[in-house]
Amino acid sequence: MRNLLIALLALSPLTVLAATPKIVTLEVPTMTCPVCPITVKNALTHVAGVNSVSVDYEGKTATVMYDAEVTQPDALTKATKEAGYPSTIRK
Repeated sequence: MRNLLIALLALSPLTVLAATPKIVTLEVPTMTCPVCPITVKNALTHVAGVNSVSVDYEGKTATVMYDAEVTQPDALTKATKEAGYPSTIRK
């Protein structure tokens, strides 16, 4: 039985075992200086489940790739708000 389980796992693609990441873009209108994106990125990076963060200062947005099984967009907006940069989810 154990060998059968090992064989089935070996045949299964690893993507079945890993969660598919989601991407959300946050609007962060209060980024008014070149240092602001550093603070926003730092706040988002510390949210559990966040895989990557890209901040666009000129566009006043932050794009976040995250694991939906670990976190949700509300936790991301909460993190930016607590860092002093309220954000909303771009529709």
